[in-house]
Amino acid sequence: MDLNLSNKCALVSGSTKGIGQAIAMELAGEGARVIVTGRSNATVFMALENIRQRFPEARLECFSGDLTDAATVAELVGCFPDVDILVNNLGIYEPKPFEEITDDDWVRLFEINVLSGVRLSRAYLPGMKKRNWGRIVFISSESGVQIPTEMIHYGMTKTAQLAVSRGLAETCIGTGVTVNAVLPGPTRSEGVESFVATLSDGKPFEEFQKEFFQNIRPFSLLQRFAAPVEVANLVAYLCSPLSSATNGAALRVDGGIIKSCF
Repeated sequence: MDLNLSNKCALVSGSTKGIGQAIAMELAGEGARVIVTGRSNATVFMALENIRQRFPEARLECFSGDLTDAATVAELVGCFPDVDILVNNLGIYEPKPFEEITDDDWVRLFEINVLSGVRLSRAYLPGMKKRNWGRIVFISSESGVQIPTEMIHYGMTKTAQLAVSRGLAETCIGTGVTVNAVLPGPTRSEGVESFVATLSDGKPFEEFQKEFFQNIRPFSLLQRFAAPVEVANLVAYLCSPLSSATNGAALRVDGGIIKSCF
């Protein structure tokens, strides 16, 4: 399917690995001009190389810096003042008992997972409205609906993203701009490898995966970690002109973990 993205410019925050890189790769493969972002030149250049290995003709730009910092966001916007598509993917998570989550932990996750997307959306949404076309996608999580007891602070930030995305969509009534959220379930990205190492006590991944979906995420219909590209496929569609009737939605690519038909 041609997603009609060849004349669009997309910015994906946190796109040097995992779901973010998979999204950047899918958008580039569909012909969009993609701005890859990460904290360091080394990780950004590695991501560019990975994308070009698959799509040699990809139109890529890059920016390195800490997008949790307002001044860095302003610098990014100065370099790339107009984008058609914004994917707010930047985020972190960490398993930690509630009693051990400090005030600094709460603030840090909120700054990274929520405020980074708020600042980028605030910068780029006015231009989208002026041009009467744009796409903003927040990468939330099924953890925003079913708060994980092993990382409540993470779940809180994912719920906040759902509120922000719906609220922004309400400001785009009658325009060609849409704002949506995507809710991945457990996905086998580089970050999950570290997450597994923390929780598995050295067990092989396949053994841990089986126990994880039996005991921690038993409602999963998929019964495995999704691949990043399985999330990226949905995001790429939401970024396209073909998704014009989808707005203000929280779309699940969670493997059926959320036990609800709504």
